[in-house]
Amino acid sequence: MSGMAPRLQLEKAAWRWVELVRPEDIRREHIELAYRVNIAACKRGACRRNCKGNPNCLVGIGEHAWLGEIDENAFHNIDDPNSERRDKNTFVGLTNLGATCYVNTFLQVWFHNLELRRTLYLCQNSRAEEHNMDSDYEPQSICEHLQYLFALLQNSNRRYIDPSGLVKALGLDTGQQQDAQEFSKLFLSLLEDTLSKQKNPTLHNVIQQQFCGQFSYVTVCNQCGRASPLPSRFYELELNIQGHKNLTECVTEFLKEEKLDGDNRYFCESCQSKQNATRRIKLHSLPRTLNLQLMRFVFDRQTGHKKKLNTFISFPEQLDMGPFLEGKQDGKCVYELSAVLIHRGVSAYSGHYIAHVRDARTSDWYKFNDEEIEKMEGKKLQLGIEEDIAETVKSQARKPKCSKGYHCSRNAYMLVYKCQEEEEEENSESAKTNVEVPAFLQRLVDRDNRKFEEWCCEMSDMRKQSVDKGKAKHEEVKELYELLPAEDGRPAVRVSASRVAEEVAGRLHGHQGDRQLQLPVLARQAAPGQGGRGQEDLPGRRPAALRALRGRPPARRLVAVRGVRGAALPGAAAKEPAQRRLQRSHQPGQRPAQKRGGILGG
Repeated sequence: MSGMAPRLQLEKAAWRWVELVRPEDIRREHIELAYRVNIAACKRGACRRNCKGNPNCLVGIGEHAWLGEIDENAFHNIDDPNSERRDKNTFVGLTNLGATCYVNTFLQVWFHNLELRRTLYLCQNSRAEEHNMDSDYEPQSICEHLQYLFALLQNSNRRYIDPSGLVKALGLDTGQQQDAQEFSKLFLSLLEDTLSKQKNPTLHNVIQQQFCGQFSYVTVCNQCGRASPLPSRFYELELNIQGHKNLTECVTEFLKEEKLDGDNRYFCESCQSKQNATRRIKLHSLPRTLNLQLMRFVFDRQTGHKKKLNTFISFPEQLDMGPFLEGKQDGKCVYELSAVLIHRGVSAYSGHYIAHVRDARTSDWYKFNDEEIEKMEGKKLQLGIEEDIAETVKSQARKPKCSKGYHCSRNAYMLVYKCQEEEEEENSESAKTNVEVPAFLQRLVDRDNRKFEEWCCEMSDMRKQSVDKGKAKHEEVKELYELLPAEDGRPAVRVSASRVAEEVAGRLHGHQGDRQLQLPVLARQAAPGQGGRGQEDLPGRRPAALRALRGRPPARRLVAVRGVRGAALPGAAAKEPAQRRLQRSHQPGQRPAQKRGGILGG
């Protein structure tokens, strides 16, 4: 036995008595010895894993989950409602409704335009002013939606706001990503039309004052020299980036002179004939907020689809537009970078939009990514990882080194610059105090905050109830576990030795494997009427049959709780499927086996 595994040594020692004891002489002590009923329970901490040779070993049966440190999160599946609460001194995010990240980026940029926000708060809104606070407020017009949304972004206790009301009012498909640049144009045009209908005359021209500049297309006839200007307004400058490395080159090309010749000749009214001519754009005035669209999404004639240009473009934090303006300007030509809108992805038809926006009051930079908002360190714009995403373009150009005060990006598609004088006005002492939310809107915000706090309390109560129930169950299981080990010297189960002997005799005088015992200790019993065949006359058969019992494993997870008597032991061997037993009991030439009581059965 020296070379035998410890578990096998224990089993061999437990069944050694079968070589010497006749079935009719089997007593209780033999059964308790064979199944190790009275072995002392293992001490906690003494075993690394559950002992297969000791049915009273209660180590490694999953008790660590109940006896270790309590993790309250295991008792519930409810997120902490405080994770939905807005952090102090942070901005509020916007929920992405499917494919509306491009809308969220523009809304955050426009919200941080303090002049635009003040203007929207001045709009008349009789529906909100007369609203009954017992019901939910539902804005109707675009202006009402923006008012309420901006008020929530400013004073809500929520970490993020659902903009579905505004998106629905705009008629946007939440599952389909729209052209972001086209959306910007159409929305500002719609907002301009809405404000022009306000009763307050000071609101009529706000969009023009904020975003509108003037230029003219000037065509000069090469024959007579006659110049024909065509005045026009713009809300953003669309700059071609193909073949360029920096913003200055893009603006220069935008204003570059174009030759009109061949089939593209110009009809000169003075000459009354088509003549060769030149045409260029002249900038006459610039808006307070200068939107520069970098034309990354262009039409590919070969494929017939739009494609994205992943070209690195360098742009400055301070932009002097003086050299590009016609005529003398009174120092209103220097602009400060206010926002960078980013498109992550290599395709024009998919990807994700985020916005880097500078807080006009503190000059801190923030990254707005739908619900998530991140403050940049050191009051500096940090594009960082935005330029390392979607590296699937065949020819990747290395990122050029940027001088101090410049940034490089191959994903930026819109740059927002604010006039420095405008910046100084907004950063003055009077403007540093935040834009005030009107009382009629603040009432609605307060109501929404109360609903949010009620929801937080409700969720917290549900969490607490689940945790309390879990802790109570935890303590109950711990108490039961303390009762599990059987006392030394006290039998776990009361078994009649005479019945055991009867079962052994029945096994020896019957066919081995005819049917399975219904209760533990012995593995098989013979059906009545099927014993004999002279096995009792063969001296070598009885010990061999008893030795077959020795291979049965000890009862697993033997439990004897104090005060509980007569509990049945778990089966020593797994029962055969009933269908297989039934098939064997109906084999040709045999009669079906009849039921017979087990050790504890009647």
